[in-house]
Amino acid sequence: MKVTEQSSNYSNLDKMTTRELLEGMNSEDRKVPVAVAQAIPQIEILVDGIVDRMGRGGRVFYMGAGTSGRLGVLDASEIPPTYGAPFDLFYGVMCGGDTAIRKAAEGAEDDRDQGWKDLEPFNITKEDTIIGIAASGSTPYVIGVLEEARKRGLLTGCITCNPDSAVAAVAEVPIVAIVGPEFVTGSTRMKSGTAQKLILNMISTSVMIRTGHVRGNRMVDMALTNKKLVDRGTRMIMAEAGIEDYELANSLLLKYGSVRKAVDSYLEK
Repeated sequence: MKVTEQSSNYSNLDKMTTRELLEGMNSEDRKVPVAVAQAIPQIEILVDGIVDRMGRGGRVFYMGAGTSGRLGVLDASEIPPTYGAPFDLFYGVMCGGDTAIRKAAEGAEDDRDQGWKDLEPFNITKEDTIIGIAASGSTPYVIGVLEEARKRGLLTGCITCNPDSAVAAVAEVPIVAIVGPEFVTGSTRMKSGTAQKLILNMISTSVMIRTGHVRGNRMVDMALTNKKLVDRGTRMIMAEAGIEDYELANSLLLKYGSVRKAVDSYLEK
C-alpha cells in the first residue's frame, strides 16, 4: 500500500476534542520539514538544471491534478509580483483547466495524453523544464506528460510523497518527500500538500535568487501593486542606499518604479 494511503496514526478522530485534533495535526506537521530536508540533494540538482536552461530562454511548467495542481498554480502565480519576473517564466498548468482550480474536474487526471496536449499552446522547447506534482506518484496525467517531455529531451522533475512511484520512475530528477500516513487517512492535502508547497517554494525562490532577482536578502524587483509594497520598497531603498529621509526614498521609488533602479540611480550620482 502507498504510504500516503496507509491508515492514520490516530484513531477515533470523531471522538476527539478540538484541542486533541489540533495537537495531533501539529504533531504530524512537524514531520514534514524533516522529510523535505532529506530531498535537498535532488532539489539542488533540479534547481541547477533549471537555472542553466533559463539562461538560454527556458521556462518551468508545473503539472498536476487536484491539490498538487493547485499548489503549482499558486507558486507560479506568485513569481511575477514577488520578483518582478516575466509572467512566462513559471507556469502552473492545472489538470482539467483553470476551472478545476476551484471545482474538481472528475476523471480528468486519468487521461495519460492530456498533459502534453495542454502544453502544446506554449510552443515547448528543449530548454524548458517540466515538473510533475503528484502526492500519490501514480497520476496518469502527470506520468504521461513526463514521459513525453523526457522523450523530447526536456529536463523533467517530479514532487511526490511515495517511494518507488511511477512518477518518480519516469522523471529525470525525482524529488520524494516521505511524510508518512496522513492525519485523516488518505487526505494528501495535509502533510503531503505541505511538503509539496515547501519544495515548490525552495525551487522557485532558489531559481529567482540564482537568476539575479534578489540583492542581498531583498526582493529588489518586486511589483509595487499596493501601498504595503510601496512602503516596503521605500524602506528597502533607505536601507540599501543609506537614505534616512523616508520621503526622498519614496519619491525615488515612485520615479523609477523599482527598488533596484531607484538604488542604482541614487548611488550613481
